[in-house]
Amino acid sequence: MDKEVLLNTEFKDLKLFRRGKVRDVYDLGNELLIVSTDRISCFDVVLPCGIPDKGRVLTALSLFWFDFLKDTVTNHLITAEVENYPAAAKKYQAQLQGRSMLVKKAQPLPVECIVRGYLSGSGWKEYKEKQSVSGVKLPAGLKESDQLPEIIFTPSTKANVGHDINVDEKYIEGLIGKKAAQTVKTASIEIYRKASEYARKKGIIIADTKFEFGVLEGKIILIDEALTPDSSRFWPVENYQPGKAVPSFDKQFVRDYLETLDWNKQPPAPRLPEEIIEKTHAKYLEACRKITGKTL
Repeated sequence: MDKEVLLNTEFKDLKLFRRGKVRDVYDLGNELLIVSTDRISCFDVVLPCGIPDKGRVLTALSLFWFDFLKDTVTNHLITAEVENYPAAAKKYQAQLQGRSMLVKKAQPLPVECIVRGYLSGSGWKEYKEKQSVSGVKLPAGLKESDQLPEIIFTPSTKANVGHDINVDEKYIEGLIGKKAAQTVKTASIEIYRKASEYARKKGIIIADTKFEFGVLEGKIILIDEALTPDSSRFWPVENYQPGKAVPSFDKQFVRDYLETLDWNKQPPAPRLPEEIIEKTHAKYLEACRKITGKTL
């Protein structure tokens, strides 16, 4: 594949706030500039190769969902129009166009708000052992990829380094307070319910997803990204069949490939073959097209 990828940004005259697994974030005073690169991480390790257009897909989907959900939850977006960015950022238009957002600077809550509508991934592994997911008891006899009787909230800690740890609601209440914990739980479930109903009509099952929230002027708002193939498990409706793993539109495809290798899931990560990169690229683009109705 000969398409270019953006793996890193180096905006020397902007203050780097944080370089995450996928995003480069710059501090512009009261605002943050979030740049979605084409990096891809699996098992908390950033791979040496990127996926073309990945950052554009993540940005396009987040923008779509922020608008779709604006009456359900307040978010941190100011604009994604580079011409409306502060002058110091405008000069980098070539790299920012289509893959960046100017957002309000909120104080992030130290919790990953994970919502599940189906039994898969780490949830399925825990269910087989304990018949529960993050302390939420579930009925006996469920199969892999089954739709759950009701949407469940299964939060985790938010680790800057290493793996997030699944915890129960009581733990989160101790971390951020009972009122805030209830607010993010209620908001997460409502966002997931509304988004998953829409996505299903477009041919995609959102099996599970995660949200991040922050506090701005005393109010809890949605921050980071929303309902992308990086933060969610997307399944094609036509291939859905309970009782086994479902092929997905998200980076689970890359994880599945890496599981076939003799790799200990520690840095450095192996390079992906061109075929895997191309197929992953196609999956991200298809997910974006199905949900937004637009082709990048």
